Amino acid sequence: MTLLKWALICFVVSLVAGALGFTGIASGASSLARILFGLFLLVAIVIVVIAFAVGQAVF
Repeated sequence: MTLLKWALICFVVSLVAGALGFTGIASGASSLARILFGLFLLVAIVIVVIAFAVGQAVF
């Protein structure tokens, strides 16, 4: 849950910086948010696959 929280924080920073005209900071925060969200999705998919694999092994 921490990765998702940091991705959302970077997204909000990106929106605020973009609204205030700091385009360099906005693009950096946006790319960081995108990377963190991608890592969150990857970890979530791996956990689901492992959970299904373990569930199949029990039965």
